[in-house]
Amino acid sequence: MKLRKLLLLISFVPTLLMAQINTDRVMSIARNALYFEDYVLSIQYFNQVINAKPYLYEPYFYRGMAKFYLDDYVGAEADCNQAIDRNPFVVGAYQIRGLARIRQQKFTEAIQDYTAALRLDPENVVLWHNLSLCHMNQKEYDQAKDDLDNLLRVSPRYATAYLMRGEVLLNEKDTVQALTDFDKAIELEKFEPGGWSARAIVKLKQGKYADAEADFDQAIRLSVRNANNYINRALARFHQNNLRGAMSDYDLALDIDSGNFMGHYNRGLLRAQVGDDNRAIEDFDFVLNIDPDDMMATYNRGLLRSQTGDYRGAIMDFSKVLSVYPEFLAGYYQRAEARKKIGDSRGAQADEFAIMRAQIDRLNQTPGKNQTIGNADNNGEEQEDVASTTRKRSDKNVENYHKLVIADDTETDRTYANDSRGRVQNRNVTIRPEEMFVFSFYERSSDLKHTMHFYRYIEDLNRNKTFYRDLLITNNEAALNANQVNAHFALIDQRSADIVARPDDPMTRFKRGLDFYLVQDFTNSMDDLTQCILIDDTFFPAYFMRAIVRFKQFEYQTAENQAQQSTTPLGGTLRMDRTETMDYTLVRRDLDKVIELAPDFVYGYYNRACLLTQMKEYRSAISDYDKAIEMKADFAEAYYNRGLTNIFLGNNRQGIADLSKAGELGIASAYNVIKRFTE
Repeated sequence: MKLRKLLLLISFVPTLLMAQINTDRVMSIARNALYFEDYVLSIQYFNQVINAKPYLYEPYFYRGMAKFYLDDYVGAEADCNQAIDRNPFVVGAYQIRGLARIRQQKFTEAIQDYTAALRLDPENVVLWHNLSLCHMNQKEYDQAKDDLDNLLRVSPRYATAYLMRGEVLLNEKDTVQALTDFDKAIELEKFEPGGWSARAIVKLKQGKYADAEADFDQAIRLSVRNANNYINRALARFHQNNLRGAMSDYDLALDIDSGNFMGHYNRGLLRAQVGDDNRAIEDFDFVLNIDPDDMMATYNRGLLRSQTGDYRGAIMDFSKVLSVYPEFLAGYYQRAEARKKIGDSRGAQADEFAIMRAQIDRLNQTPGKNQTIGNADNNGEEQEDVASTTRKRSDKNVENYHKLVIADDTETDRTYANDSRGRVQNRNVTIRPEEMFVFSFYERSSDLKHTMHFYRYIEDLNRNKTFYRDLLITNNEAALNANQVNAHFALIDQRSADIVARPDDPMTRFKRGLDFYLVQDFTNSMDDLTQCILIDDTFFPAYFMRAIVRFKQFEYQTAENQAQQSTTPLGGTLRMDRTETMDYTLVRRDLDKVIELAPDFVYGYYNRACLLTQMKEYRSAISDYDKAIEMKADFAEAYYNRGLTNIFLGNNRQGIADLSKAGELGIASAYNVIKRFTE
């Protein structure tokens, strides 16, 4: 009978009866899955609770949150509607619905949500932030400034508010006050690149190119993968006649963002300027693949084709431009020259006649309505105003074909705009250790780290096909998709039947414990792992996984407690403890047993070091990291965590050396940490 109830609990059969589900327990499992980013799985659990008790607001609210993180903004909004109908006093429901509406460009409705939420929680930093962002998107600048003033009263050291208010002031043409706000943002968050880049852009517009370059240097030092900073620094360097430096910046920007329009267009201009015509053509080819109707890129490519002897290609480009700008005299001049080169005298004469007629019209003061460049006597080239070497991307005046492109005012790079994801408090990413290792069947792919984590005993189990697929050792778990979720629920049913038939088989208990772990049912997972140990107290994988399950239970419980507390982001600090101090004795006891039973299992030492860090026993943690690195010389995660621990203890030199090694082994975030602590 007990087994039957368990099978009913974990099954997704549509005929599930309300009386057969413990909604509190399923709700707890669902929130577990949500916390650990298993969104598809969590939705299936929330569905069970909704089917059993449709009058509760919580499953709708949390299901809406899961849908939001799966980019189902319509579904998220609908679920939050249901939650608010059932309980209109839940701040989070308005917040998630507001985020979903922002993603749908429904800013007016989002403003209504944040206004309602702030009546319930008037000191919530996230709500003020997103309300300000909505007003900025609506160009309601007075309201946005009021919101940001309120935000700064609630959190005077919230640097992002100064950046946002600075942008508002720039839109109101108050450059002086905007710079004051950007200066304040930098003062509060010197390790945040947004302040440096915002101030640099203002200095660039003021013509203070050396100062702008210095600020972009700082922004790039703190955020090496931001292509826009390289694009803008290139412009500052160009204005200082540093063409080599500008070209290098465009190269770096395009290494990061190979599809960047301005990067290719401007690099094409600079390549043409230094005589690198063929590669300049490649850049304009790329631009025209993105936007075939860009006439300035077309004209530039025509000039380059003519210079490289591709006269027919040049004629095609000039003809395309002239079909849009029929009184663009430089185009006629260049096409006439190209036609002469291929022996098309009649075509060349027609172009020259068009130029002559336009010049006569000018002398008679009857310029054509679309005439843009009239100085064909200067080989079709306009005399350049050296004080005007750039154009906005939206500028369609073909006479500006030779000017570098800059972003439109509406294309401001708001590095804080993504904060509308609802995790504003995490925008200045807190530096945290790498995660513990677990046994799993699923792992997220990484572009940089390709280390295969290996232990012979586990490989022997895989070779013997002990599990339904190969068991991995990973600290980069992947969330399950719907098919995988259903597969593990089916496996749980199968294991349950096997346990009834063979109650003393430890491996079957271990397998079902893993399945329960993967579907985020930690309580049942813990029960199975404990039963496995009672049957065979020498089976170290059960101790290893039970330590993980216990640790994650503690982590989730702490997060639940902290969810009710309002926190103000400070950023730029090294916070080693992700959770509050808790009783980790049982977790440590299991890891001690793992090391006793398998002293060559390096991940036991690593995980115990991670735990000791959580327990604030930093020197003992370093000792375990030392042992892990001694056993596995390419253990990137151990180098990274040991580096953070050393920095936390004030041993910056040793810490940075470890972080450098971690970066070399593929943990890219190590370089950002190094920059923060080597100023």
